[in-house]
Amino acid sequence: MGRSLDDDPFAQYLAPPSDETTEQKEQRLSAEAEARRISDKIDEQLKEERAALKNSKKKPVKVLLLGQSESGKSTTLKNFQLTYSPKAWTAERASWRTVIQLNLVRNVNTILDLLAEEMTGVSPFDAADSDVSDEEEQPVLPRSSETLRFTDKHALLKLRLAPLRRLQKDLEFAIGASSGEEGIYPPTPTAEMQALMYPQGRKGRQQEFFVRSLHSWQDGDSPDLSTRMLKHREASVRDATEIIAGCADDMKEIWEDATVQQMLQKRRVTLEAGPGFFLNDVERIAARSYEPSDDDVVRARLRTLGVQEYRIKFETASAGPTQGSEWLLYDVGGSRTQRYKWIPYFDDCDAIIFLAPINCFDERLAEDRRVNRLEDSYMLWKAVCGSKLLQKTQMILFLNKCDLLDMKLRSGVRVKDYVRSFGDRPNDVETASKYFAQHFKDILRRHSPENRPFRVHMTSVIDTKETAATLGIVQEIILRSHLLAADLA
Repeated sequence: MGRSLDDDPFAQYLAPPSDETTEQKEQRLSAEAEARRISDKIDEQLKEERAALKNSKKKPVKVLLLGQSESGKSTTLKNFQLTYSPKAWTAERASWRTVIQLNLVRNVNTILDLLAEEMTGVSPFDAADSDVSDEEEQPVLPRSSETLRFTDKHALLKLRLAPLRRLQKDLEFAIGASSGEEGIYPPTPTAEMQALMYPQGRKGRQQEFFVRSLHSWQDGDSPDLSTRMLKHREASVRDATEIIAGCADDMKEIWEDATVQQMLQKRRVTLEAGPGFFLNDVERIAARSYEPSDDDVVRARLRTLGVQEYRIKFETASAGPTQGSEWLLYDVGGSRTQRYKWIPYFDDCDAIIFLAPINCFDERLAEDRRVNRLEDSYMLWKAVCGSKLLQKTQMILFLNKCDLLDMKLRSGVRVKDYVRSFGDRPNDVETASKYFAQHFKDILRRHSPENRPFRVHMTSVIDTKETAATLGIVQEIILRSHLLAADLA
């Protein structure tokens, strides 16, 4: 049995007053018609936004990662993959094993090189390996002010770890062969290694291996590989695992040796602050059954030359409305010789993530020893902010390597000794990072063609959990910018 209007309190609430006048009725009907119009308009906007979001998933979001060499761009890319594209990340993770083994071997060989020079007084690099011309001044590597007491144990460790020198070349070949090319070496060491290994400005002579961007080193079945080369590569990888396992105890012993640690301290070499450091994980990585962890891959170091393009399809539900969309992220070379390649990628760019390593306030560029690295980041930021091509582009600043800044300041390095304007402010990471951030903010305000918000994040991109939270904020900003570009937000 149906209910009458009198029995329905909601209907009674909506019913017009019984004493409604003709004028009041016209006003009510007009208001209801306006409400329906607004409701229909909102429904239409929601429909358009859903369609726009669907279309935006078809058109990739384009993001550029900019910053000087060794600013953390590649590590940021890894964090994007780990956070939002875990299936693709998991599929590629095992391929990093050889790179991590190479990093570990390079760590040990760095110690062996320094140990050889301390024990014999002769550098392990001969003139043929040097990247310094005969006409250039070759300063002497800073030596210990105290005599180091080396024993037969150190000589024996050097001898037993000698196979790692050849192994490093074999691993470099294996990685280079994966990309269809032989191992390649740059003309100069990277800025990070220069600063870590030679703090007084000496040019390092050991050159760092890299692969080119036009090949995929992770594709072990590259059609460019001959059967003979592929077999040699597989054999090299197998042999590397056995040699590293056999040398595990000696690698651990030489790293933990008190005299070696004293040598590194006196020479101001901080390997643990450099990229691709794994000496604290020797036992785990040297195991024959070793499989890389997520953190291992994020920390791994492999230098690539040229522009890197990465397609990331957002797989996880945590991506929110971005789930299912595809982003194109470009890591464009940060060294001075690579920066001319930036301009073509500015076109149709949705956002720029600019990485500035603030731990390097006391370091110099490898490409030009006259230029302070922090000042170089300021100049790059000024150029990007002032570009009319990018005046509509979202700018997000990562003040990166805050963990290394904290380590450096705790070791006694004072900001005011290198940045005079810092004055007598407290020499701690919070004060220093805020001071540097304000300078970047001032540059944006003075040089941006249009007023735009200053978005800055203090980061340590090897901290995957903290970086994931930061990327969550960043992807929301970029997605909104992408919709605004379509005039739909």
